[in-house]
Amino acid sequence: MEGNRMNNVKKIAILSLVIAVMAGFTQAATHHHESKPDATLRLSGGGFALGIGVNWGSGTLTYRGKDYPVKVKGLSVGRVGMTSSSAYGEVFNLKHLQDFNGHYNVGGACQIRPA
Repeated sequence: MEGNRMNNVKKIAILSLVIAVMAGFTQAATHHHESKPDATLRLSGGGFALGIGVNWGSGTLTYRGKDYPVKVKGLSVGRVGMTSSSAYGEVFNLKHLQDFNGHYNVGGACQIRPA
């Protein structure tokens, strides 16, 4: 029972990480609820940790009608277990595709880049 609870906590933690990364894109945006996103992002991934862990994932950024594959890599400390997650988000204020590439830190380290 304790193991299942810990697995659920870890799943929630990794999903929170992915959502927080996507929230970072929209946090700086000054848009109204009626505005249309510049892009959408779908991600899925997982992780494995024994004290120090790795997180990975892939997804699709849809920008100006085209799909672009993306990859997510990350590290964690102080965790034990395996996780799996998926997320969807809207991206605002993306003027150029190359602006999406970068390093994003959310409760650890995470890199999102074109695949």
